[in-house]
Amino acid sequence: MVAPEPLITFEGYRPFEERRSEGKALREKSPREMHANWSRPSNFPGAVEIVMEGNKGRQEKYVPLRLARMAASPFAFYRGAAAVMSADLAPTDVTGVMAVIDGDAHINNFGLYGTPQRDIIFDLNDFDEAVIGPWEWDLKRLVASVNLAARENGLNVRERAAAVHRTVRGYRENLNRLQKLGVLETWYLHAYPGRDNPLAKVDPKSRAVWSKATAKAERQTNETFLNKVAEKVSGHWRFREEPPILTRVDSTIRDSVEKALIEYADTLNLERRFMLSRYRIADVAHRVVGVGSVGTRAYLAMLFGNADSDPLFLQVKEAIVPALAPYIERRGHVLISHEGERIVTGQRALQASTDVMLGWTQIDGRPFFVRQMKNMKGSIPIEWLSGDAFYFYVWACGAILARAHARTTDAALLSGYCGNSGVLDDALATFAEAYGDQTVLDHAALVHAVKNDRAVQQMMGI
Repeated sequence: MVAPEPLITFEGYRPFEERRSEGKALREKSPREMHANWSRPSNFPGAVEIVMEGNKGRQEKYVPLRLARMAASPFAFYRGAAAVMSADLAPTDVTGVMAVIDGDAHINNFGLYGTPQRDIIFDLNDFDEAVIGPWEWDLKRLVASVNLAARENGLNVRERAAAVHRTVRGYRENLNRLQKLGVLETWYLHAYPGRDNPLAKVDPKSRAVWSKATAKAERQTNETFLNKVAEKVSGHWRFREEPPILTRVDSTIRDSVEKALIEYADTLNLERRFMLSRYRIADVAHRVVGVGSVGTRAYLAMLFGNADSDPLFLQVKEAIVPALAPYIERRGHVLISHEGERIVTGQRALQASTDVMLGWTQIDGRPFFVRQMKNMKGSIPIEWLSGDAFYFYVWACGAILARAHARTTDAALLSGYCGNSGVLDDALATFAEAYGDQTVLDHAALVHAVKNDRAVQQMMGI
């Protein structure tokens, strides 16, 4: 996480109409049409080369799985290639307006989860790449993912452009609403699936999809997860191995994780430390997650509180340097020294309601962050979506991203810049199509390297 100085001045905001006018004036220096412009420079190091560089420091035995998952499709490649897009975005023109950004806001990083009040809400749900940076980078990461997901769902060029238009419209329309709200009111906002939306009418097909996903999320609890991943052996609960996804760890690693969890407790509020102290650790395993995260160290701790019917699963996940870090540093900012704290800070800044168990720690000098593994979490599989349901989903992602940005930057300024017309929508649809084309080529290059590049094959154990 990067922090401009000074962060707090208590100078207060001027009327939103005045700030909106300033945003509109930004168009003179940074025309909205400029966001359509993108091409990869001739001295670009190469997408496959960046991916391979990103394998350094990861657990070597999981690198083949990472590359195999990325090679599955262009969209899968895109999900694991945040570093590639970071290098592509770095030289692009920006307005200069900064916000806490997710850094990896593709459509699969939005999802469902339970609040401390046990309500299901829809929000961003992955913050490994969070930094303070140009707001445009998040929106471009989102629209390119919409284009690629639309390709996987069989949408043609015109339909892909329409999907990106809906995404950007969701972003603009929500900014237009948020600019008039109080600061605290913005921070209180939650998106509850199934409830009427103040900005858009939910079509019957979309409502059915969201209802199905919400019902499934409500069933994803620590109790149901217990029976999926663990078993009782000689009176003791142990993880059930499912290699390579879930594997037992030796006593040395287990001791290190348990020590890390003790240190992690110091990053929680005091009342939550009291709560955590009522649990005991039953077992620890290594669990592979995601696409881009494969190969990083990720452990799963199983704890019990009041009885066998009271489990808690904590994910202890390695926090690596964010893909955007080299390009943020060039803008004169300083990174928070602990990458786990950066991720936690980013999540707390961007999410409407965060996990009460969120904190950070370290293992053998490596930074980690800690969160609940199962907290009524769920997602809406993109393959479920077609027609109006797909368009509504991407609109919702755009609207949620606007609200996330509005929590740490000026919604009126951004709204004034984005405007009420489709100029920005058109520009980003052009960008997304071009970047989608490039990602298809990058994916093909990775597949070719896996099949023909001896160095890559050796890395994969082929």
